[in-house]
Amino acid sequence: MKKVNGHEVIELFEQWSPKRFAMDGDPIGLHIGQLNRPVEKVLVTLDVNEEVIDEAIEKGASLVIAHHPPIFRPLKSLKTDTPQGRMIEKCIKNDIAVYAAHTNLDVAPGGVNDMLASKLGLVDTEIVERTFSEPLYKMIVFSPLSHSNDIRQALAKAGAGAIGDYAGCSFSSTGIGRFTPTEGADPFLGEIGKGEEVKEERIEVVLPGSLRSKVLNAMLNAHPYEEPAYDFFALDQRSNEYGLGRIGKLPEKTTLAQFAELVKTIFKVPALRFVGDPNKEIHKVAVLGGDGNKYIGAAKRSGADVLVTGDLYYHVAHDAEAMGLAVIDPGHNIEKVMISGVVDHMHSACKEAGYHVSFIESVVITEPFTFI
Repeated sequence: MKKVNGHEVIELFEQWSPKRFAMDGDPIGLHIGQLNRPVEKVLVTLDVNEEVIDEAIEKGASLVIAHHPPIFRPLKSLKTDTPQGRMIEKCIKNDIAVYAAHTNLDVAPGGVNDMLASKLGLVDTEIVERTFSEPLYKMIVFSPLSHSNDIRQALAKAGAGAIGDYAGCSFSSTGIGRFTPTEGADPFLGEIGKGEEVKEERIEVVLPGSLRSKVLNAMLNAHPYEEPAYDFFALDQRSNEYGLGRIGKLPEKTTLAQFAELVKTIFKVPALRFVGDPNKEIHKVAVLGGDGNKYIGAAKRSGADVLVTGDLYYHVAHDAEAMGLAVIDPGHNIEKVMISGVVDHMHSACKEAGYHVSFIESVVITEPFTFI
């Protein structure tokens, strides 16, 4: 198993939850410390406070991955006699880096909202509010016939040519390529100073923008020419839509009151609030971790009978009631499902990559409210 540093761990994490998924202005990424130190243990937490950093020190974790950014607004000063200042000071003195994945982890497939939907037992889930779609590109490359099959296979292995449920899609046509090697060239075909004509294959594949570098490198490694001829064209189509919230169906219909009790049990909350007729029939459920006040309209348009979200405002509750959307508010802290979810995902990803690093679930309770 390979020993790694923080950069390698986060690079692997961002393959799952890339920064481009985050909402504009969301302060994600590295907040405290540096990532170029060796990492053997990573603590995963919902929130970061002094008690969580004490836990990281006790358990020997040199990297903390959190869902909620510890520095949400720019600091005007750093005073170490304040709670936040003491927390940052402990991180620096103990060489602990803190990395935050907020709305990008909400949006990511298999991220927070998918974890919440899975906990609720929802099936046939879809996105509630689309926030990001990847641009599509077409790559065209010209290859001698002898290597065209190798290049097609390399492009497919790098992820190019995936269209819907089909992989390795490509189009080819043949023609004549012309070139003259000049001084300093080391041609695969032809001679210095002599014009050459070669039967070539034009290979076309589509790919998402996030794979451009990977696909280009795969093509260059498989191509026999010193200077392959290729083009990238941006397409009007978009691919791979991502977004906030999930909506799905319950295996069996129930009432709002019964479903609220189920939510309370599943997320182990001592109390919750709900809006709507307790006897209302519930079948389609939308869930959005954190503060979902902005998304009651999107939940209603998606056909939800009820929205499960946190931090519901009084006047937004009135708006939901008026539009006939039931809302269940079990609190913001239910996003703690991400702790075990991130640990499980990263354990598997690191094992597959051959990384020698372990992930630890924080046991610090960061729910600020006491219910009576």
